[in-house]
Amino acid sequence: MNIESIAANQLYGTTQALNSAFPPNAEVDDESFADALQNALAEMRSTVERGEKAAVEAMTGKGDTQSVVEALVATEMALETAVSVRDKVVEAYQEILRMPV
Repeated sequence: MNIESIAANQLYGTTQALNSAFPPNAEVDDESFADALQNALAEMRSTVERGEKAAVEAMTGKGDTQSVVEALVATEMALETAVSVRDKVVEAYQEILRMPV
């Protein structure tokens, strides 16, 4: 199993989790944007911590290679998502600055 198939499998699992969490025509909570952002950041932080923990376990000989690769792929995906969101926020801010008043 190569890293690309692991990443694809993890993305598929994430998509399935999102589909089950938000089925079509489901009632959505009145969660504010700040709460949603805070929850996403907390989830990203825990994903990064799991990746660091798996790496430390592998270096000390307590963890297996597959769990390390899976944790690091999850960490990479979380970081890429955070960077993408940041880029979109900066792009939106720049677009607002270009609007005539």
